[in-house]
Amino acid sequence: MTTDETTTSALDVLTMGRIGVDIYPQQSGVPLEQVETFSKSVGGSATNVAIAAARYGRRAAVLTRTGNDPFGRYAVQELERLGVETRLISTVEGLPTPVTFCEIFPPDDFPLYFYRQPKAPDLMISAGKLDLAAIEQAGVFWTTVTGLSEEPSRQAHHVAWQARARRPLTILDLDYRPMFWSSSEVAHREVERALEHVTVAVGNREECEVAVGETDPDRAADALLERGVELAVVKQGPKGVLAKTRDERVEVPAHLVEVINGLGSGDGFGGALCHGLLEGWSLDRALRFANAAGGIVATRFECSTAMPTTAEVEAVLEEAHRA
Repeated sequence: MTTDETTTSALDVLTMGRIGVDIYPQQSGVPLEQVETFSKSVGGSATNVAIAAARYGRRAAVLTRTGNDPFGRYAVQELERLGVETRLISTVEGLPTPVTFCEIFPPDDFPLYFYRQPKAPDLMISAGKLDLAAIEQAGVFWTTVTGLSEEPSRQAHHVAWQARARRPLTILDLDYRPMFWSSSEVAHREVERALEHVTVAVGNREECEVAVGETDPDRAADALLERGVELAVVKQGPKGVLAKTRDERVEVPAHLVEVINGLGSGDGFGGALCHGLLEGWSLDRALRFANAAGGIVATRFECSTAMPTTAEVEAVLEEAHRA
């Protein structure tokens, strides 16, 4: 493929939103003040989903902004190494690239500490700088609720969705992080507006409560469908995942693993779901593949570098089938 073809042909997966550098401890079960060694990796939910999609051979890119600093340069270099296109990443002068620390207390306690002050560059995405052709033509356009928390990013998301005109596989990750919002009521209002423009919504039960006021998986999925989405996916952790369209209901069990770090599991699920939907798989197959991918990520220390390949996911599914 030539450079011109790479620039102009449609992306398989385009994500928009959070980027940063994850600083993760190499000791488990230890509070940060006692950790002796750390590793760094590129992170941010939208960024991780693009990386996960690229692992399946998808042409993926992330639309975001970093600081003009060493961590920003590292993030771009690492994305290129992991097969994600970076032409839609720009820098913001005067704002540092965010870093995120976590603590690791398996199996289900992974506190996150976000350093995004005074403002994260990825919230400085502006409508006037969007590549609307890339957004419109992408097979999957993946956005997250975090991008709606502040201007100018909020308006940029609405302009991007207008360019898509509710094209299939316009996905909203309900990824609600309370520390990024003044209140859950404000988040609910913005998510309600966003749901008018997307065709797929993905979130866990707590995120569905913020979005549509429901935690029961079936009622939450129905409420999302009532807002006009074509596919509602409700993640239930160890209870599996439920997905609904207007004429289909699919529920698959969780892929149970020994959890090392659960933080990247949802992003691994998201990238795998994008792949399955683009492949045109049945909903059942796509969900089982995504569940297995998320489970694999949970068995590894980091997030972005933990995303599995197709062969790794298929091996896990084959083993589960034999069992």
